[in-house]
Formats: sequence, C-alpha cells, structure tokens
Amino acid sequence: MSDQIQNTPPEWECTATGFAKRVSSRQAQFVIQNSLAASGDAALGWEIRYDRCRCRGVKRRTWHAIARNFPTYGGRQQHLRPQIMPYFAAFGASVTAASWEPGNPNLIVKGYQGAIIQLAFGIGVNWLAEFAPDIKTILRR
Repeated sequence: MSDQIQNTPPEWECTATGFAKRVSSRQAQFVIQNSLAASGDAALGWEIRYDRCRCRGVKRRTWHAIARNFPTYGGRQQHLRPQIMPYFAAFGASVTAASWEPGNPNLIVKGYQGAIIQLAFGIGVNWLAEFAPDIKTILRR
C-alpha cells in the first residue's frame, strides 16, 4: 500500500494495473522469503517456531520477544544457534523482487533494506505471539 501511495517504482504508475503489480510483487517476495527461511532452517535442523516465555511480567516477556529474534534452537541437543535464516531469506527475497522492478534498483541496498525490515517485523511478530493469549482473553471479556 505504501508503495502505491509513494508511487514506487514510478514506472508502474498510480493506476489499478500499477497497484496490481505492486501487490503481486510484494506477495511473491513474501512467499520467496518464507520459503527460503523454512527451507534453510529445515536443512540445518533448526527450529523456526517461536517459544513463549515461561516468565511473568510484561517487561520480561517483552524482552524475551525481542531477544528471541536473534537465537533459535537447533541440532540434536537443541542448543541455541544464531537465528540467521530469516535475515538471509529477507535479503534474498528482496534482491529477487528488486530484480524484476523497472528502473534498475540497487539490488544490494534492497537486500539490506529487506533484512533490516525483517529485524523490526520479527520483533513485532514475536511480541504478538508472546501476548496473543492475553490479548485474546481481554477481548473475550
């Protein structure tokens, strides 16, 4: 949606066709990113799921949600490993999506931007996963 508002890339124009191209491009990028992340974690035997905190308190649980964006469990003993696949996948998917955009965007910059967005998005998704049961309970009341 923000791409349509900002008319990025401008070669796709602010029309229904341009909007369809932008939405399709973002959806393809999303599918590529998730496929790369899941495949990479599966190949390494690493966990892709989020594990909720067993602690109490909003501050501790929020810190857990932020911190779990960086390690994951993996290997036979399920030791903590660096959570690299979502970032590699975001970089690769962003480069791939940028390669079909008109105007010759800088692929490396687009990949870097995708990885940075994954950082922020990952923290947000983890926070929602951590507090979703609590939010659901509050909404039911």
